[in-house]
Amino acid sequence: MPPWLHWLLTQRHRLRRERGQVGRLSAIFVADHAGAPMHSLDQTLALVDAGLADDRYALGRGFWRLTDGCQVTLIHAEDLARVQRRQGLSLDAGQHRRNLVVSGLARTELRHRAIRIGEAVFDWHRVRPPCGYLDRISGPGTAKALGRQSGHCLRVRTAGLIKVGDRVEVSAPTRR
Repeated sequence: MPPWLHWLLTQRHRLRRERGQVGRLSAIFVADHAGAPMHSLDQTLALVDAGLADDRYALGRGFWRLTDGCQVTLIHAEDLARVQRRQGLSLDAGQHRRNLVVSGLARTELRHRAIRIGEAVFDWHRVRPPCGYLDRISGPGTAKALGRQSGHCLRVRTAGLIKVGDRVEVSAPTRR
């Protein structure tokens, strides 16, 4: 590859990475206590340092709340579509156990970025890989099919209303 082409591609990639990305909120899921089935909502409130209103973790009733809980969890719709296509597993009714499903951001790096959805702002906290519980409720191999990078933990920085269909804006990196 000629040096000028390599430079051009590198600059293009850098600009896309720094500019941030935009997607859509495809679905919202909550459960009222650990082990309860997830149910979908059209909208909910994100509560600072708590999570989503009416969700088990904001209510202090999540299984991992004392050791490894997340305020809000996120998964990409493209990961769910991939599992459906490759494994024939449909996880559209919340069997993935994640709160937010976003589309249009599958290849976007979320680490160290702020994520605005509707009125709320979230900070990326860490990767949240699927756990063995998922295999018990959705069938053996579901966690492996989703993969270790398919879930993310978020913290609520700014409270606000979020609705299915809202824009999801991923900021430029806040730190490296």
